[in-house]
Amino acid sequence: MSHEFHASVLREYDIRGIVGKTLHPADARALGRSYGALAVSEGARTIAVGRDGRTHSLELETALVEGLTASGLDVVRIGMGPSPMLYFAAATLPVQGGIQVTGSHNPADYNGFKMLLNGRSVFGEEIQALGRRAKAADWVEGQGSVSDTDIEDAYVDRLVEGFDGGAYRIGWDAGSGAGGPVLEKLVKKLPGEHHLLYTEVDGSFPHHHPDPTVEANLADLKKLVADKGLDFGIAFDGDADRIGAVDGQGRVIWGDQLLMILAAPVLEALPGATIIADVKASQTLFDRIAELGGKPLMWKTGHSLIKSKMKETGAPLAGEMSGHIFFKHLWYGFDDALYASVRLIRAATSLGKSVTQLRSEMPVSVATPEMRFQIDETRKFAVVDEVAARLAHDGATVNATDGVRVKTDDGWWLLRASNTQDVLVARAESADQAGLDRLMATINDQLEASGIEAVQATN
Repeated sequence: MSHEFHASVLREYDIRGIVGKTLHPADARALGRSYGALAVSEGARTIAVGRDGRTHSLELETALVEGLTASGLDVVRIGMGPSPMLYFAAATLPVQGGIQVTGSHNPADYNGFKMLLNGRSVFGEEIQALGRRAKAADWVEGQGSVSDTDIEDAYVDRLVEGFDGGAYRIGWDAGSGAGGPVLEKLVKKLPGEHHLLYTEVDGSFPHHHPDPTVEANLADLKKLVADKGLDFGIAFDGDADRIGAVDGQGRVIWGDQLLMILAAPVLEALPGATIIADVKASQTLFDRIAELGGKPLMWKTGHSLIKSKMKETGAPLAGEMSGHIFFKHLWYGFDDALYASVRLIRAATSLGKSVTQLRSEMPVSVATPEMRFQIDETRKFAVVDEVAARLAHDGATVNATDGVRVKTDDGWWLLRASNTQDVLVARAESADQAGLDRLMATINDQLEASGIEAVQATN
């Protein structure tokens, strides 16, 4: 029987929706059938499946596994854990792919699926194709088996393999997400003193929203670091593939700033290597990579897109403003906040400076946070094209990798269409507030020229 997904759930990087409204167990089952048919057509036999700690993840996993096994695939269930643990399973177990049931950093009523097959992320057009396959019931029949494997300990052991970091006093906030139990095991294997918040998995997220890239969600971690005088603090999102951090003074260390610290030991080990960051990252990061002898590469936002670009370029490290950090150097190339935390400890040790000092030494700039504003889906990409056309006409210096990123004497500004929401995203960075105000005025002029209400400048 054919199946049609709700139009909003087939996203660019994954499948995601509101459980009971746009996403149901029937969708999970149909996804199992469609992904199963694709996997079988590529010679896959066995798939690893994991889930996060949301209240509906087990129900969706059960339906997904029914769909996969009905397609003739054998399924290895690894149980509840962070998305990177599923990626680790896909990289190390005798399987040809993997699916994690997760709502990532979304509110508690969301859930979804992140998919891997034969060493790649399934995203973009491939996700749309899964939807078409379900609609046509273009499936295969079979009877696969289901088994359970506990890889949590193997994963934790691998996280600390070759660990050469010092002993620090660190605060950790697992945000009630799926990374909590792994974190509890991990800190027992690390030197130093560790203070943990919210490691008990709770899909209702009673303490704060599980997105460490929103500063308000780091309040409890900042308080912990201040109250106990800790060296720094680390936070994870709901499925622990995104990292947030604060230094000993409670200052946020954003994704691009973490990459500045993490890149140094990598480039010492691999001189001249390419390091990738997304178009939302600070110019100071790209300058720093070049200064360290690396090749900075600006690429499109989106974890699947970054992973593909890493493969293509052989980059040992990549990162996004949103806290996805991807290590290929001594790791597997996937985004993993737990591993990034371990590497942060190791990097601070090898650089011989405290995390607070490293944060203090970073070039000072004034930047906006990510500004998002609603726009009709049909106008989303058109507006960016209109802005690009006007900029070309004016002879501006534009990087069109993903939207438009414009360099001026004042710094740079960005306007791009989100791949996951009906919003345009803007960002700007300058050496001082006056420069930032001028950049914001430019963004507003461009938006108004396309009939969109101006955004308010925010510090």
